[in-house]
Amino acid sequence: MSNLKIYAKSILTTVILGGLVGFIISGSIDYNSLQKPPFSPPSSLFPIVWTILYILMGVSYGILKSNGLVDSKINLIYYSQLVVNLLWPIVFFVLQWRLFAFLWIILLIVLVANMITQFYNKNDLAGLLQIPYFLWLLFAAYLNLGVYLLNK
Repeated sequence: MSNLKIYAKSILTTVILGGLVGFIISGSIDYNSLQKPPFSPPSSLFPIVWTILYILMGVSYGILKSNGLVDSKINLIYYSQLVVNLLWPIVFFVLQWRLFAFLWIILLIVLVANMITQFYNKNDLAGLLQIPYFLWLLFAAYLNLGVYLLNK
């Protein structure tokens, strides 16, 4: 498979899955009606940030894939964190299990930290491109906990 196809598939997979989850939860998003902690961004920022992060995820995986650096360990951590990521908004918005969602996002942070380490060990850039994702998850965990505490 050509590098262009590898990158296209890697990026489109994450963006389409993220968009699909966004569509599924769209009728359940109650963000604007919740009490939010300080520094909470407007709801319009979330799809922009997540699209960028999904693109970076796909680029990182594409770097590894196009260089023959993907193995079963890389696939396991990459797809595990992706599944946990895609389930978080369902837990938070659809089920409204805010405390469980906070614990879930902590699991995601651990998985992403592991993914960054494994990616970095294979290719520096592939790992470094995931730092914004990790930082955003830390911020998202703060928002999640704040929403839980302010709305229980």
